[in-house]
Parts: sequence; C-alpha cells; structure tokens
Amino acid sequence: MNRPVTALLAALDAVIVVAIGVGIPLVPLTILWATQFGLAIDWLAFWRASADLWLLGNGVDLLLTVDPDLALRLALEGAGVPFEVGIAPLGLALITVLLGVRAGRRLTATTYPVTAAVVGTFAMGVLSLLVCLSAREEAALPSVLQSILFPAGVYALGMAVGAAWTARRAPALELGPSSGIRRRWRARLDQIDEGDRGLVALVLRAGALAAAGVIALSAMAMALILVVNFSSIVSLYESLQAGLVGGISLTVAQLALLPNMIVWTASWFVGPGFAIGAGSAVSPLGTQLGLVPALPVLGALPQGTPALGFVGLLVPVVVGFATAAVLRPVFLRHVRGREGQGRIVRMVLVAAGAGAVGASILALLALWSGGAAGPGRLAEVGPDAGWVWLWAFVEFSIPMLLGLVAGATSRAGAGATGGSEPFRAPDTL
Repeated sequence: MNRPVTALLAALDAVIVVAIGVGIPLVPLTILWATQFGLAIDWLAFWRASADLWLLGNGVDLLLTVDPDLALRLALEGAGVPFEVGIAPLGLALITVLLGVRAGRRLTATTYPVTAAVVGTFAMGVLSLLVCLSAREEAALPSVLQSILFPAGVYALGMAVGAAWTARRAPALELGPSSGIRRRWRARLDQIDEGDRGLVALVLRAGALAAAGVIALSAMAMALILVVNFSSIVSLYESLQAGLVGGISLTVAQLALLPNMIVWTASWFVGPGFAIGAGSAVSPLGTQLGLVPALPVLGALPQGTPALGFVGLLVPVVVGFATAAVLRPVFLRHVRGREGQGRIVRMVLVAAGAGAVGASILALLALWSGGAAGPGRLAEVGPDAGWVWLWAFVEFSIPMLLGLVAGATSRAGAGATGGSEPFRAPDTL
C-alpha cells in the first residue's frame, strides 16, 4: 500500500468517525422531528443540536443564550444572560476513542503509519471545524479553536492506543520508515539498567491497573444502583411526560452521560465525591442536594448519609493492595541481586510512582467528566480533580507499599526455609 492510498484511508476513517458520532444523536432527533413535530419545523435545528452534542462530548465548550421569555419560565438563576456549558457526555468521547483504536490498529500495520496518524488527526480537525461552523447560531456557539483541537486530540489518543496495542502484539513488525526511529529509541532505552527499566514499566502498569480496577468496580456499583432505584427512575420518566420518541431521545442522552456517572461513582469511592451544583455534595460523608436537573437517572442519587458509606473508601485501598500482590513477583524479579537499602528505596519509589500514575488517571477522568452544566449554581458539576488525585494517591500508594513489603517478606521466608524454588512470574502478565 503506497503513501497516497494510506493517507486516503486515514481520512476516510476520520469521516466515518464523525458520521457515527454525529449520527447517534441525530437519528432519534430526526425521528422525533418526523413523528412529534410532523416535519413542521426546520430540520437544521436538529442537525445543529446533534452537532453541538457531539462537539460537547469531545470536550468543546458551548456558549448558550436562552430566550428571555423561556428563561423566565424556567426560573433558572442566571439563564437570562449567555452562559457556558462545558460538561462532556463521555459516552460520545468513548465512541471516538474506540473508533480511533480501531483505526490505529489497522493503519499501524501499513507501510506508512506516521503518515496515516498525521493525516487522520488533521482530517478529524478539519471535519470537526466544518461541523462547528455548520452548527453555529446565536443560541449556541461552540468554541472554534476547541472544535479544531479537542475532537482531533481525542481521536489521536485512540489511534495511539491502537498503535501501541499492535506494536505490543507484534513487536517484530517492521513499520516502514518509522522503524529507524523505533530502533534509535530502543538503543537509548538499552542504555538504562534493565532492572530499572522494568521497574518504570511496572510503575505504569500498576498505576493503570489500579485505576482500571476502581473504574470497573464503580461501573458494577453503578449498575447495581440503577437496578435498586429503578422505581424512582421510572417515576421521574413518567412525570416528564416526554412520550415514546422523547423518552428514547432522553435515554440516549443519559446513556451518553453514563460514563460520567461511573467516574463520579469512582470519585465517591475515593472519598471526595462530586457535586451537582454549587454548594451541593455527594460523598461517603453525606449528601446535600438542592435543585438538580430533570434527568431520571439522577433519581438514583443517595439521600442523606448512606449506610456503611465509609466501606466504599476501602475500594481503592483493596484494589491498590491487590494490584501490588499480583505484580510483586515481577518487582522481585527486577530487583534480583539488589539487597538492603537499594531494594527498599526502589520499593518505595515503585509504590509512590504507581500511586501517582493511578491517581493521575482518575484525576484526569474526573476533570473531563465534570464542568458547567448550566447557569447559576449548575456551573459546578462533577468531582474536584485535585482532591481526587490527593485522596487516590494516598489510598493507592500506602496499600501498594504494604503489598510489595508482604510479597518481599514472604519470598524471603520461602528462601530461608530451604523450600522449593519459588514461583517465577512470566515476563508478561
């Protein structure tokens, strides 16, 4: 496959990503336009709404201006003046990332992967700009600069993950002109001590596993919460009287926000919790809510102080300890031949580094999952990323250090008793 064909395929992949992302909200809205409104209003209004929602999901802020009469009827504080909405429905961003992973895995196997990545990212930026320009009107103004940068950045992140996955599965694959860059990079890495190089990889792996473990448990907890509070959610659906198609559109919007709520649940487990408006708080210490948006899924929010709320704080602690327990054979292999202070220092650095990596992942997700959801007090929605990082760092680092110490102690005990050769972990876990 030559370079022009590779570039064309990369650009086509970007077109497909934008079409799918905008089409997900556009299809139910078009059905709503045909059935509920009888084709009586301009369809372009639904196109603009879908485009704004897709841009918002990929991190682009919207400047909204509400009609004064509508603002008066809504009785929302600050709705009479233009306000910014910046909360990103992460479900749409997740679709962009997953499609980027698919494109990255496919295009990395070509002869010109760097060309494919550059063209794909550039095409995504151009297409996002066109979507932004087509959706701009006085009522909703997406940021032009963010429209160029953020969707392209999200897509590039997915392609990078896909490329890394392909390289891991087929490390011997020659990637055309970029293979020289890879060889020089590997030559520089080979100059670092092999054990310390392995410990750096272990830090990244442990931090990513710890963060993934908390997110996975949060997703399961969120599913359980929705099941337990199903009757409350249905009651809110009925009170809105949105009709069949309106209910479907509302459900699609809530599904787009479901990853946000999973991240908020993770922030609750970590400790700081999250806010649904200025002055509100949802955390293991208790729940204080004022007026909340009319989303049925928010009927699952806890009221008062949840029973056994502090038990949730054990989730990141247990995940951190379990991660260290799983990876401790790898740590011991990389510090083989080092005794005394050298091993202790590396143990502390690995635990602290893995805790920082895991905390940084959760903090970035918390930062991305929140933002302004409306005027007035709704300008503050979601977790505080700084507090999430601090709490998660403590709750990951200390248990990981204890897990590594326990692993090292048990390994030393096994050697002292003259038992059989201890278990040796494979190179890849």
